[in-house]
Amino acid sequence: MRVFAVVLLLVLAALQYRLWISDDGARAVMGLRRSVAAQSAENATLVRRNGQLAAEVKDLKEGLAALEERARNDLGMVGANETFFQVVDGDNRAPPTVPTPPAEPATRVERPLVQRTSR
Repeated sequence: MRVFAVVLLLVLAALQYRLWISDDGARAVMGLRRSVAAQSAENATLVRRNGQLAAEVKDLKEGLAALEERARNDLGMVGANETFFQVVDGDNRAPPTVPTPPAEPATRVERPLVQRTSR
């Protein structure tokens, strides 16, 4: 009976090792749960984005207002009876640049050779 208890204790220890410490144990299960949660969050974000894109495609196919808005924003469309005004903020504008005249080539001034004599 004593041998049987020792064998059962060893089997229990081996199972506990496998459950808590080995690569297939509880840590791996927790890691997989975390990765599933992260993937689910990413999938929810992508589902929302796909919904927005599908609504935009539907709007572009059916409505002219969205098409006109897209042409105005992306292509700079101006209607036939419209005037385009561009407002420029004075603070962000760069100062006008004044072109500098080209530099004249340096001319060499020759001085006459004077010899001094000492007296």
